Parts: sequence; structure tokens; C-alpha cells
Amino acid sequence: MKLFIKFDFQAVCNSVLEERLQALGIAYKIVGFGEVEFLQKLSEEKKHEFVEALQPYHIEIVEDQKSILVQKMKDVIIDMVYNADTEVHVKSSVYLSEKLGHSYGYLANLFSEVTYTSIENFIILQKIEYTKHLIIHENLSLTEIAFKLNYSSVAHLSTQFKKTTGITPSAFQRIIEKRRQQQN
Repeated sequence: MKLFIKFDFQAVCNSVLEERLQALGIAYKIVGFGEVEFLQKLSEEKKHEFVEALQPYHIEIVEDQKSILVQKMKDVIIDMVYNADTEVHVKSSVYLSEKLGHSYGYLANLFSEVTYTSIENFIILQKIEYTKHLIIHENLSLTEIAFKLNYSSVAHLSTQFKKTTGITPSAFQRIIEKRRQQQN
């Protein structure tokens, strides 16, 4: 038997952080996605314990200022893609600039410098991953997915999907359907 699990990435991460912080007796406030404010000075020993407690979940502490801003960009992009239907549809460059308070040129250069890829490529990868998730778990049509992810057309979504995965979204849907039939 196989179960499909749907989850809210942000809620899961916040739950893990809260659980670990409470277990260590650390006073905290979750400020935003991936951002924790400590309400008291943290000793190096407590900080080390916290870092160790997060390792099994593959959660890391980011301390370099450039890396912190890049991580914030990634978090904003993931939120933008996964919650696209609840946000105002604006260009991603405008959205990132407004959310992070920096010019898009600066953000794009920094992102490329730290990750060796472009913001646009990262957005495409996130959209394709979410498209796969929607095909597998939500059983949405390609038209519905294209609209939900703010694509100009199904053809545009299909082109990006094929460039990224090597197969068309329709072929991906057929593969998923075959797997479901084989499991029953």
C-alpha cells in the first residue's frame, strides 16, 4: 500500500523549530519563515546544542549576511510559487524587490554570485517541482496548473517542463497514472 502525503512546508519547518527550541528551553519568537529571534542571549553551548538538534532534519543555521539574503530570496520564491493563487499576480522581479527591500538587479547579482544560477532558473525549477506535485496529488489539469502558476499559456508551461525534466507534462501524467494502476 502507498499513501500520498500533503503538507505545508512552512508549517512543518516551524513545528520542528518550535519543538527543538522548547526541548532545549530556549526563549524564542518565530519572526518569519526561516527566521527565529532569541529572546535572551544564547550561550555558545546552547547554540551548539540547537545546531545539533536541527541536524537530523537537515536544517542548518545561516550566518553569512549574503547567504542569509539568498536564503530569504529562496524562501520568498518558494512562498510565491506555492501560494501563487493567494497573491497578487505581479512580475517576480517586482515581488522580490518589494518583499526584500532591495533592487532586483542587486538581488539577481547576489543570487548568482552565491548559488551559481539565476533567480529565473530557480523560479522555473520551483514551478516545475510544484507542477509535478499538483499533477501527482491534486489531479489538476494542465490548464488549471498553468493558470495557478501564472503561466501565459499551457504551451509555455509544457515547454519549461520538458526543458527541465526531459519529458512533457502529459507524458509525466501518463507515467503517474500507470503507476497508480499498477499499485491497485
